[in-house]
Amino acid sequence: MASQAENVVYEEGYVTSRGLQLFTCVWKPANQEPKALIFFCHGYGMECSITMDSTARRLVQAGYAMYGMDYEGHGKSAGLQGYVESFDNVVDDVSDHYTSICEKKENRKKLRFLMGESMGGAMALQVHRKKPEYWDGAVLVAPMCKIADEMKPSPMVVNALVKLSRVIPTWKVIPSNDVIDSAFKVPEVREQVRANQYCYKGRPRLKTGYELLRVSTDIEKNLNEVSLPFLVLHGEDDKVTDKSVSKQLYEVASSKDKTLKLYPGMWHGLLYGEPPENLEIVFSDIIGWLNEKVTSGNARLENELKNENDKSIQDH
Repeated sequence: MASQAENVVYEEGYVTSRGLQLFTCVWKPANQEPKALIFFCHGYGMECSITMDSTARRLVQAGYAMYGMDYEGHGKSAGLQGYVESFDNVVDDVSDHYTSICEKKENRKKLRFLMGESMGGAMALQVHRKKPEYWDGAVLVAPMCKIADEMKPSPMVVNALVKLSRVIPTWKVIPSNDVIDSAFKVPEVREQVRANQYCYKGRPRLKTGYELLRVSTDIEKNLNEVSLPFLVLHGEDDKVTDKSVSKQLYEVASSKDKTLKLYPGMWHGLLYGEPPENLEIVFSDIIGWLNEKVTSGNARLENELKNENDKSIQDH
């Protein structure tokens, strides 16, 4: 299915991975080649086609193409809703699909950026870890490098849940605060998310909760392995993911090119949960950073071409 409005072409489809039908979508400029490709990783319980539409359209107006996919158990993809049996499998799904798009002939010479929100920030970092040299940069929006203490059950409850997750993995019994109320400042946005049938709103399932805890703990321990250029954005008043770990990521990542933006008074949902004047600030920072990267050229591609050239000289 394809649709076109205000110079944005929107298409959706499905790919098969591990026997599952996974939903995919893309927004791109109608009448020009995109400046670069952006690959979006959505948050826990969320989806791409509806929730990320406003973000994608802003980026297309700025000249970029944005690709999305719903993970297993999320949005319009197959799988038990809200259930992630293995985060590593989902990382493989995302990595395989997004790299297959980058490897298309028409995309080989374009810059490729990961963009992740909340749990999608963790996803983007894990996709980068699989192929450290592959991506040209990442925009990490309130990334889940650690679940905020206010959102986490007590250590005793966590221990009990870990044991139970082996026995009844799909049970929705993890005690949790309402993330929607904590994440989005604008009341209308909370209502839109609640009304979106593709967003999961039940309690976290046992195995999903365990996987999110495991992955965020693993990322927190290995922040120094992050080596790609990145922009990390976090609201000072975020009660869902921990801004102190975004600061830590900025300090300890081995990336030579890294930027941290903290927004006083802003919450977790920086891409669509804030009032319009705040969204303008956030998107101006994101688009400014992307434009700067595009202007400074494609160092990865130049290296690849140089290596190919050196190899052909050696072969002769």
